[in-house]
Amino acid sequence: MNLNKKVAVVPKELFVPFILITSLFALWGFANDITNPMVSAFKKVLELNNTEASWVQAAFYGGYFTMALPAAFVVKKYSYKTGILVGLGLYAIGALLFYPATALENYIFFLAALYILTFGLAFLETTSNPFILSMGDEATATQRLNLAQAFNPMGALMGLLVAQTFILGSLQSDDVDAQGNGIYETLSSSAKAAVKTADLELIRNPYVALGVFVTALLVLIAFVKMPNETEHKKVTSMWDSIKRIYKKEHFVGGVIAQLFYVGAQIMCWTYIYQYAENIGIENKNAVNYAYAALILFLLGRFLCTYLLKFINSGKLLMTLGLLAVVCCIGIIFIQGIGGLYALVLTSFCMSLMFPTIYGIALNGLGEDAKPASAFLVMAIVGGAFMPILQGMILDIGGQGYSDVSIVGVSEVNFSFILPLVCFLVVSVYGFRSLKWTT
Repeated sequence: MNLNKKVAVVPKELFVPFILITSLFALWGFANDITNPMVSAFKKVLELNNTEASWVQAAFYGGYFTMALPAAFVVKKYSYKTGILVGLGLYAIGALLFYPATALENYIFFLAALYILTFGLAFLETTSNPFILSMGDEATATQRLNLAQAFNPMGALMGLLVAQTFILGSLQSDDVDAQGNGIYETLSSSAKAAVKTADLELIRNPYVALGVFVTALLVLIAFVKMPNETEHKKVTSMWDSIKRIYKKEHFVGGVIAQLFYVGAQIMCWTYIYQYAENIGIENKNAVNYAYAALILFLLGRFLCTYLLKFINSGKLLMTLGLLAVVCCIGIIFIQGIGGLYALVLTSFCMSLMFPTIYGIALNGLGEDAKPASAFLVMAIVGGAFMPILQGMILDIGGQGYSDVSIVGVSEVNFSFILPLVCFLVVSVYGFRSLKWTT
C-alpha cells in the first residue's frame, strides 16, 4: 500500500455529477439574496407596512421548516438523486407561480409561491451536503464540501446583481421628486394602478426565468448517472435516530444556536435597505452595501477556514459572536454612515457561524447524521419569524423608520437589538462547545 499516494478531492469519474450538485449551492444562494430586497420592494409597490412586508421572509424561510424532515425521509427511503429531483421540481414550480401571482396582483399568492419555492430549497439543502460528502474518499470529504459551499455566496452575489439590475433600479414606485419625497403616493388611482402592474412584472420576470432554468437543470440531472450510494450499511428507523440525537447536548444546543444565527443573518441582510434609507440612501444604491456585506462574508469564510487549522472551532465561534454583538451595539447607537458600516461588518462575523455550528452539532453522530442534518435545516425557520418581530418594532410609531425615539435612537436603529440577542446565544454555544471540541 502506498501511503504517499495523494487522494483526489473529486474522483475523475464523479467530476460531472460533482459539478452539477455543486451548482445547486449557488442556486439556493441566488434565491436567498434575490428575495431579501423584495421585502422593501413589495412594501413600496403594494403599499404595505413593515410587518406585512416582512411576511416575505416568513413565507420564504417557513418552507425550510415545513419540508426539511420530509426531505430526510425521502432520501432515506429512496436516494440522494430522488431528493435532488423533487427539490428542483418544487423550486421550479414556486418560481413559475410568480406569473399567475403577478396577473392577479395578489400578495398572498406571491407569498404562497415563495413558500413552495423554499420547499424545493429545503430538499436541496438537506440532500446536497451529505451527497457531496459521499462523492469520493472519506479522507477528502471535508475539502469536497468546503469547495461546494464556496459557490453559495457566489450565487448570492449573482442574486443581488439581478435584484439591483432588473428590479430595484427600475421600480417606478420607488421614484422621488427633487425634494426626496415619494411620487407614487401622490398619483391618481389609474396612474398608480399602471405603475403597480409594471413594477410587479419587473419583480416577476427574474423568478420566471429562474423557474425555466431550474426546469432545464432538473431534466439534465435526471439523465446523468449519479454515483451509487453505499453508505446504507445499517438500516435504522428514523424515529429511533431522532430519539438518540435529542439526548445529545451538543446537537440540541446546535439546533437552538442555528435558529438564532439564521434569524440574525436574515435580519441583518433584509433590513440593511431600511437602515440605509433612513440615512438618505435609496434602495438601488443600498444594494452596494449589501454587495460589500456579501464580499466580506465570502472573504471571512475563506479566512476562518484557514484559522480553524490553528484555533479551536468553539473558541473562534465565540469570539466572532462577541464581535458581532459589538457591531450590533454600533448599529444601534452610531448615527449615520458609521452605523451602516457596523451593519456591513456583521457579515464578516457571520461567515463562520453556519458551517461551524453545523459541524459541532453533527460531530460523532454517525448514521444519525441524516435526520440530525434535517433538524439543522429546519432551524432556518429562525429566518421566518424573527424579521417579523423586527418589522413590528419598525411599525411602533408608523410606517416610517424614525417615527419615534427609543433609548435615544430611531426605531430602525433600536430594532437591531434582536440580532444582538441572537449573536449572544451563538456566543454562548461557542463557549459551551469548548468542552466538546477540545
